[in-house]
Amino acid sequence: MSVSITKKATVAVVGLGLVTLSACGSSGGSEKTSATESKTVTLVSHDSWAVSKNVLADFEKSSGYKVNVLTSGDAGQAVNKAILTKDNPQGDVFFGVDNTLLSRALDNGLFQSYEAKGLGSIGAQYQLDKDKHRVTPIDFGDICVNYDKQYFADHKLTPPASFDDLVKPEYKNLLVTENASTSSPGLGFLLGTAAKYGDDGWQDYWKKLKANGVKVVDGWEQAYDQEFSGSAGGKKAHGDRPLVVSYASSPPAEVVFAKPQPKTAPTGVAAGTCFRQIEFAGLLSNAKNTKGGKALIDFLVSKEFQEDMSLNMFVYPVLDGAKVPAEFTQYGPAAKDPQTMAPGTIADHRDQWVKQWTSLVLR
Repeated sequence: MSVSITKKATVAVVGLGLVTLSACGSSGGSEKTSATESKTVTLVSHDSWAVSKNVLADFEKSSGYKVNVLTSGDAGQAVNKAILTKDNPQGDVFFGVDNTLLSRALDNGLFQSYEAKGLGSIGAQYQLDKDKHRVTPIDFGDICVNYDKQYFADHKLTPPASFDDLVKPEYKNLLVTENASTSSPGLGFLLGTAAKYGDDGWQDYWKKLKANGVKVVDGWEQAYDQEFSGSAGGKKAHGDRPLVVSYASSPPAEVVFAKPQPKTAPTGVAAGTCFRQIEFAGLLSNAKNTKGGKALIDFLVSKEFQEDMSLNMFVYPVLDGAKVPAEFTQYGPAAKDPQTMAPGTIADHRDQWVKQWTSLVLR
């Protein structure tokens, strides 16, 4: 989920190897606001955070708070750093933890409870902590295999449409994916296969995928910008792999950032390979300005922000009635039937699955 085609998966990079920390007690959600910070609220996020200047200015004017933004690398690094510093946090609100790592953040006591204003207008399917309200859903996206349209046209080959297709002989040595232990698109793709084939079947599937020549690289930028044969932000990529694990919103990003803009997206999405990713914000447990933090979270689910973020971070709004840009409707609609997985299932199996995947695919 992402700011630009080159930043897209910085939202995304996570690691199995994040330090597992024991949870400490939270502040209990007291309404703390220091005298020196009463007019400043600090948002901590990943590098792909973005908002239009006029939209942020509207919030600052109406709320009276000045927003300070601190970015902490990719999503996995940002979550890990927030956990390490939770007793003396860098800021008041954290944005960017997704459903693949949500249990890690919650189990380590990263957030305090806050029920955001307007939460009733957010779909129940996105509210994965609805009983305690420690996090508020902000956006969603779909991790999917993308394909280079020109390659398949040149080779008179039909692009794959499903997980099953990817292991067929005609797609041998065509797919590049990200490491499930260092990248959230890679992790999401692994979880998608586990959701599709079950705990007993996903390893057999990956054996077939490995035999069919899947290539694994560390992160999204390497996979998309270096290995993928499709264009990247309007510039021709130099890779030789016409299939890449990316996002359903990558095709509209290709159009938006290309100069001149093409009439059609140069890339497409294999709709049967998608896994739904939901991104959250939360009030940090020991935030110094909880009042300002609550106001900021309310802003993140406001219609103004929800309708602004799609063309800034290339994600979809969770607010009912929020309009999606025409570029998304035309070039990158959300998956109609993505694979999903309950947070508890992810929490119970994620680390074990990644270890098994690493042993199976990388060794």
